[in-house]
Amino acid sequence: MIALGSDHAGFPLKTELKNHPDSIGVKYKDFGCYTPERFDYAIAAQKACDAVISGECDKAILCCGTGIGISIAANKVKGIRASACSDYFSAKYTRAHNDANCLCLGARVIGVGLAKELVDVFLTTEFEGGRHQTRVNQIMAIEAGEKLY
Repeated sequence: MIALGSDHAGFPLKTELKNHPDSIGVKYKDFGCYTPERFDYAIAAQKACDAVISGECDKAILCCGTGIGISIAANKVKGIRASACSDYFSAKYTRAHNDANCLCLGARVIGVGLAKELVDVFLTTEFEGGRHQTRVNQIMAIEAGEKLY
């Protein structure tokens, strides 16, 4: 199951994406917002990412105006590795090399067609592990307050 979330700026894109995961056999749960009225991205990010951390959902897809604000908020949730992506290569390799569990999209940056492609590659790309696992472990160590140097 995929956690979806957005602020008001990302609401139109999230609405378009809500039917898309179903077409590739993935179910989702929407953690807000539910209308185009003003809504803060930090709330949606925290709710959706908490569902990933709890195991209720496997990954999160979040939308705001640029994808940046909501990714910053998402990355504050312990255990989340969120990436704001606006191209295919980044969306693929954030999974393959960083084991990202949250894709953040900018509704004012990319169109619906590209957003669907990014969702597809993000959801179907597996983490490569190996040398990349060392780096993910380092990221998690920083998150735990450890010094790497």
